Amino acid sequence: MSINSTLATWTGKSAYWFLHTFRGGGSSLPGKLALKLDPTILKHLAKNYDVIVITGTNGKTLTTALTVKVLREQYPDILTNPSGSNMKQGIVTTFLRAPKAHQKPLAVLEVDEANVIMVTKYITPKAFVFTNIFRDQMDRYGEIYTTYQKILDGVALAPEATIIANGDLPLFNAKQLPNPILYYGFDYQPDHDQQAPANTDGLLCPRCQHILRYHSRTYSNMGKYYCPHCGFERPQLAYKLNALTAMTPTSSDFEINGQAMHLNIGGQYNIYNALAAYAVGRFMDVTPAKIAHALSDNDEQVFGRQETFHVGEKDVTLILVKNPVGLNQVLQTISTDERPFSFAALLNANYADGIDTSWIWDGDFEKLPALNIPAYISGGERYRDITFRLKVAGVPEDQLTIVPDLTNMTTAIQKLPTKQVYVVATYTAMLQLRKQLASQGIIDGGMA
Repeated sequence: MSINSTLATWTGKSAYWFLHTFRGGGSSLPGKLALKLDPTILKHLAKNYDVIVITGTNGKTLTTALTVKVLREQYPDILTNPSGSNMKQGIVTTFLRAPKAHQKPLAVLEVDEANVIMVTKYITPKAFVFTNIFRDQMDRYGEIYTTYQKILDGVALAPEATIIANGDLPLFNAKQLPNPILYYGFDYQPDHDQQAPANTDGLLCPRCQHILRYHSRTYSNMGKYYCPHCGFERPQLAYKLNALTAMTPTSSDFEINGQAMHLNIGGQYNIYNALAAYAVGRFMDVTPAKIAHALSDNDEQVFGRQETFHVGEKDVTLILVKNPVGLNQVLQTISTDERPFSFAALLNANYADGIDTSWIWDGDFEKLPALNIPAYISGGERYRDITFRLKVAGVPEDQLTIVPDLTNMTTAIQKLPTKQVYVVATYTAMLQLRKQLASQGIIDGGMA
């Protein structure tokens, strides 16, 4: 290791120690300081690791958490970035805080789509996991094809790494790649010829530009797709969800390759995350039975992803939302709750959220007034936008409370008429709310 690398490592580790000892945490600054001193520090920090990179639009954080749970059934030394700090500086911090491993260590890293190439410049992963690509933060990424190309630019630097991809997404089958590829997907419904809704993204065949059709469809443009014009179709799946036996807002029961699974998290979209974790587990030779045990034992809270806590007598579920597809899946999931519940939507438009808030108009808020929701809250820095959106969706004004300042959210929640409360929030709004909750001792504060 060079003098620069040694100094950068010492500085980064010292900064991490100071921040976590006296400031309650910090996942970015130690990495920034180390990178200032040695821009190639990642190459030195990660050189002894087998690395699995998890990337895509939605589900990265939960897929990473589930994958780590699965792999720890067999591999004791796993490094990961659990706070979702998934850009280069956060990944450097992850390696800076790593304890000394007793065997060849494994790193499971959530990586921002645009940062894949910044990682693969210095690390050659053992595998990449592709969750999905949806329209998201267009000010940063552009359209879905641009986002996918950002990922592929990074993958091109590691042509021997295995790709473990969501086979239900047509985009992941659009280009011929030199990498070995394993696909996972849903295969539990009988074939029934259909089309996706007309306003769905990614419906054109990547070969001939005709509209794709489906034998079965899960949501958005995902499913058992095919092109009636040129024969383009979903690839062979190595890992299949072949039965879906129960779904509630808080759990799911299903089978993957004939193995029964239980997940203590609700939502069809989260079954995809579990399926990705299963695929990585099998790739790393973890048995199906051990994977089932890991997934069913997943009771730990995942930062802002169906995170539950109590505010007074209220049971509150906090869910991160950031794009129309994710939002609509969250709304679909909570709509299965048979109890009356209150609903809060918190909207910010900072860089980490995406500064363009027009995506909320593609969210299916119109389904809310038909549910058993007696009270609503709108809030966040862009409270005017989300308030107007809810009103247009048909939410009665006399049932809507506006909370511009999130320091008042816990008081507003305690005044709600239902025991169950769902809060959907963009990233920085979620952080602001969690900070308030931590200051009141409702949750543990800080980030990893």
